[in-house]
Amino acid sequence: MRMRTALRLWVPRFTAVFTVFLTLTLLVAPAVRAQEYGAAVPSNVQPYSAAELDQMLAPIALYPDSLLGPILIASTYPLEVVEAHRWLQDPYNASLRGDALAAALQQQTWDPSVKTLVAYPQILEMMDNNLDWTERLGDAFLAQQDDVMDAVQRLRSEAEEAGTLESNSQQEVTTVAGAIVIAPVSPAIVYVPVYNPLIVFGVWPYPDYPPFFFPWAGVSVGINVGFRIFEPFWGWGRWDWRHHRIDIDSARYNRINVHYPPVQSGPWKFNPEHRHDVPFRSPATRARFRGVEGGLSQRQFRGYAPRERTYRAPAGGPTIIPAPRVIQPTAPRAPIPARTGPRVTQPFIRSPSAPRAAPRMERRMPPAFESYGRGREVRTQEQRGARSRQSAPSGNERGAPRGRGWKQQ
Repeated sequence: MRMRTALRLWVPRFTAVFTVFLTLTLLVAPAVRAQEYGAAVPSNVQPYSAAELDQMLAPIALYPDSLLGPILIASTYPLEVVEAHRWLQDPYNASLRGDALAAALQQQTWDPSVKTLVAYPQILEMMDNNLDWTERLGDAFLAQQDDVMDAVQRLRSEAEEAGTLESNSQQEVTTVAGAIVIAPVSPAIVYVPVYNPLIVFGVWPYPDYPPFFFPWAGVSVGINVGFRIFEPFWGWGRWDWRHHRIDIDSARYNRINVHYPPVQSGPWKFNPEHRHDVPFRSPATRARFRGVEGGLSQRQFRGYAPRERTYRAPAGGPTIIPAPRVIQPTAPRAPIPARTGPRVTQPFIRSPSAPRAAPRMERRMPPAFESYGRGREVRTQEQRGARSRQSAPSGNERGAPRGRGWKQQ
């Protein structure tokens, strides 16, 4: 009798607990799979076709492997690409070289792939000026990494057959385990080809998907542009074409990735922190990484800058020591003349008919989110955040950082 009573009391409770546990499991499991970055794309979501992949990879497929890797990885973090390119618009930043450039870059929280591309401004300019292509390229690399690497090899094979890809004094083209590898001949200089995809790949097989073509400003097509290799930010990734991945050298990578926890050597993994909640464009990428994106954060909507990270010294001895924040020198101010008479104050009287001048708003930099189709929404939220901060107590009493979108004079 007691047993039946106990069962009658505990069975409903156990059922309720099990139901809650099952519900939480079903809700949390997709996010956990997304964080593991191994979730498969559902069968009802159409990925990029071979024609679309060849179309978007045609402008960079013949780049040296050592530059192609950072480009593909950086394309998954489009907002940081925009920030880095606009950082270079400052003439003082653009003039930095060697140790000064390395120290300045270590103050930034960008992904190592983005920091690497700062030494090659034409590439950053190409990615920023063609942001729609950059976003699609990053989405494809995230959702279809194997297909992207196969497309690169397919395009390189077509260029070899057309006689436009071969070894010379600037690059070495070899075949390793069935994969075509492009490497610089000199350990100090890397050459980047500027070419027309409609010519170098022979007859283009997809008339409905003509290849993208991004000629560089001031550079003739058919010229290889030489860049001095930026050694402190070079060589942290190695292509493994056979297993369709990019392997990370943790020692080199962690010396650049100083604002984030150290990573282990092995295949590169996507870090959603560098995505900054930028939405994914393709349905296949959204399906695979559901739970990772969430749109712009509330702090960014209200015009605040991202929270600062503390600097972490690299393990194994600092090879790059960050310098104090670089400030462009300015001319000394003229001395203020001393007063010669008593100070006279007069009350300020505003004419009733004089209209009140609106506060002048100065944009520090163009909104980096307009290419994602949410520029109007961001601008509205920024203005709303500015008005709310005007009504708040002055002096930044609660320690909130200043907004980085609009500046009121």
